[in-house]
Amino acid sequence: MANVLTNLAADIYVAADVVGRELTGFIPAATINANGSERVAKGDTVRAAFTRAASVVDVSEAMTIPEGTDQTVDNKTLSISNSRAVQIPYTGEDIRHLNNGVGFETVYGDQIAQAMRALVNEMEADLAEEAYKNASRAFGTAGTTPFASNFSEVAELRQILVDNGMPANDGQASLVLSTVAGTNLRQLAQLQKVNEAGGADLLRQGTLLELQGLSLRESAQVQAHTKGTGASYLLNDASSAIGDTSIAADGGSGTILAGDVITFNGDTNKYVVNTALSGGSLAIGAPGLRLALADNAAITVGNSYTANVAFHRRALEIAMRAPAVPEGGDAADDAMTVQDPFSGLVFEIRVYRGYRKTMIEVAAAWGVKAWKPDFIALLLG
Repeated sequence: MANVLTNLAADIYVAADVVGRELTGFIPAATINANGSERVAKGDTVRAAFTRAASVVDVSEAMTIPEGTDQTVDNKTLSISNSRAVQIPYTGEDIRHLNNGVGFETVYGDQIAQAMRALVNEMEADLAEEAYKNASRAFGTAGTTPFASNFSEVAELRQILVDNGMPANDGQASLVLSTVAGTNLRQLAQLQKVNEAGGADLLRQGTLLELQGLSLRESAQVQAHTKGTGASYLLNDASSAIGDTSIAADGGSGTILAGDVITFNGDTNKYVVNTALSGGSLAIGAPGLRLALADNAAITVGNSYTANVAFHRRALEIAMRAPAVPEGGDAADDAMTVQDPFSGLVFEIRVYRGYRKTMIEVAAAWGVKAWKPDFIALLLG
C-alpha cells in the first residue's frame, strides 16, 4: 500500500495527544487492556479467572496429609460489544479549497482530534454506565449534590469499599465525580486553605487532590439514573442470609431496574441492583446483604440520582483493539494504528480511495466490564 498517511502522521499524533488530555475520569481509573498490534471482531470475548472466598478449617494433627478443601474458580467474560468509526469524506475540490485557505493538514488534524474525542466520549460513557449499574452499595442523598459543607462522604465511601475487602493502600482506588460535585468540592474552605490542605494545588490550579486514599477525578460522562417504577414489593424469602445477592420479591408492581438503589425495612444499607427484577427475582451487587432480613420485609426503591462512582482499578476494565479486516486486507490504500500515550487507547486510521474522492476513517473496537461489584460503590448526587 502507498504511504499516503506518512506526511500527515505528525498531525495524527498531535491530535492523539490533545484528546489524551480530555476531561475523562473513568478511562484513566480503570484497567486498560489495549493492544495496537492485534485486531478483534465484534462479539469476541475476553476471559478472566476469579477465585471465591476461602474456607477456613481447624488444624488437626495427623500422620497423613489432609486432602484440602476443594475450591471453585469462576470464569467471567468481557464481550467486545462495539466496533465504531468516524468517517471523513474528502473530494479533490474540498482539499483544493482548504489549501487555498488555512490548509488541509490543519483542518485534517482537527477532524482527527474530533473523531477521537467522539469515540473517547462513547468509551467513557460505557465505562460510567457499566460501573454504576454493577456497584455494591451506595451512600448519599439522591438528587442532592454532595460536598455541600464538608467531604465526609469520601470517608463513608471508603468504609463501604474496605468493608467489602478492597485493597486500601495500593493507590489504585478512585472517585469519579460529576463536574457539579467537583465544583462543590473545590469550594470547600478547608481544602482551599494551604495550611489545612497541605498544598496550593487546589487553590491555584484547581487540581483535585487525593482524599481518604481515593484519587479524585472528574468526568463529563457521569451518568444520571432514572429510577424504575417499582412500589410495594416485599422480600419473598423466609431464610435470607448475609451475603445473599439473589433477592426474591413479590407483592408489588412496576419495574426495578439495574442501577436502582433499594433498601429493606430493618436495614439501613443502600444496595445497588445489578440485574433488573424479572420473574420475581433481582440481583444486588456483591458482597450482597449485610444483614439477614425477615420474610416480607418491605423493599423501597430510592429516587433518581447522579451516579458518582468510587472503584478500584481492578474492578473495571476496558478492552480495546483495532477492528477486524478480512484476510489479505480490504480496499484501504493505507492504515496507521495510533496508541494514545496518555490514556493507552488504540485508534486505527485508514484511507480509502474512490472516484475523485477519499474517505478517511478513525475506528476502534472495545468492550467494558465491571469484574468486581464489591470494589465499586456509588456516591449519590
